[in-house]
Amino acid sequence: MSAPLLDVRSVSVNYSVRGRLLSALTDVSFSVKAGATLGVVGESGSGKSTLARAVLRLLRISGGEIRWRGTDLPPHGSRALRALRRELQIVFQDPLASLDPRMTVGAIVGEPLTVFRPVPRSEGRAAVAHMLERVGVGADMINRYPHELSGGQCQRVAIARAAILGPSLLVCDEPLSALDVSIQAQIINLLAELRQALGMSLLFISHNLAVVRRMSDRVLVLYLGRTMETADRDALFASPLHPYTRALLAAIPSLDPRRARAASPPQIGDAGSALAPPSGCVFHPRCPWAIERCRREAPSLEEPAAGRQVACHRWREVAGGIG
Repeated sequence: MSAPLLDVRSVSVNYSVRGRLLSALTDVSFSVKAGATLGVVGESGSGKSTLARAVLRLLRISGGEIRWRGTDLPPHGSRALRALRRELQIVFQDPLASLDPRMTVGAIVGEPLTVFRPVPRSEGRAAVAHMLERVGVGADMINRYPHELSGGQCQRVAIARAAILGPSLLVCDEPLSALDVSIQAQIINLLAELRQALGMSLLFISHNLAVVRRMSDRVLVLYLGRTMETADRDALFASPLHPYTRALLAAIPSLDPRRARAASPPQIGDAGSALAPPSGCVFHPRCPWAIERCRREAPSLEEPAAGRQVACHRWREVAGGIG
């Protein structure tokens, strides 16, 4: 069996905050196959954006390994890593903040060509115009500045900049959260089209499970920087095994008024703090299935089925719906 495109093994990221240790990620592992999409979900503070930056070596990890095409990804700041940047690209959450306000749209989208694949000026300009048309901005925008564009147009420009090199992996860090709902569907379709056309893999990070279901082949559920559950998309949405996953799915709004009235999402309270995580299972203060063991002992990742993992002492009872 061939090695996965991206293989993350027991990665941890720690920060020092006012002299205190903050564990943003703790022993997170997953892999992404060539051409596949892994969705990463969780509430704010779950470590999703830290994970995005960690796998691209935009920050230093505190432990674990990140392997690219079967070999260790070069360390943060190294020349060898810079050579791989054309294969590893990212689309950030805030479309306007991710674009240099002093550069034109053409210069922004063409900059990766200048840095990683120098081409004659006329050829580069043609490639930029083609990519702008491809993402739905239009080549007539090439001389405009970011402040002259809408939020949706700025995100399209950011996607064009990331895609112009034909990367193998595109990390999408909450690419829809700053956009109007009407624009979100267009960006989802654009990413799906580019993934298919360019043969890219995606690491798609979002708090919107409906979008993750549309985009992903597999799903990783994070809470306070720890893996709660990993599964194929259809299996996870059909039968979630972790109480946190169940709570997230129950919170998805229904378009059916009768179902919406009948729905009764579990009341699990507010998220904890990574600065002072609970003992045992970090989710236990919010968990309706918690028992004394959950308060004392952190669960290890179990494998209920091939390709599926869950960190819960009571996943069998959760699967059976027994409180």
